[in-house]
Amino acid sequence: MYPHERSLVKRLEGKPFVLLGINSDNDRQETKENVKKEEITWRSWWDGGSTQGPIASAWNVKGWPSLSILDHKGTIRHKFLGFPGEEKFDSAIEALIEEAQKAAKGGE
Repeated sequence: MYPHERSLVKRLEGKPFVLLGINSDNDRQETKENVKKEEITWRSWWDGGSTQGPIASAWNVKGWPSLSILDHKGTIRHKFLGFPGEEKFDSAIEALIEEAQKAAKGGE
């Protein structure tokens, strides 16, 4: 998913969009190396090297990849277990960006 995530971050620059990542790999140093290798420029956290780390536990994540899309108010609007495909994923994000832009102009 990294290539698609990189393209999203670039394409949506300047829009009300933020990509955050959580990584549960066992080795923290390996995770740091992968962040550099995969050119991950968005905020990404290491979740303690366990699929039952504190972040995954707090968000009730049971499988990977697990994707949550939040709106501009912080409400989870979409959850996917596994990557749903670029079209479905991107259209969900773009619809919420439109909502956020409308709200910023006083439409909500």
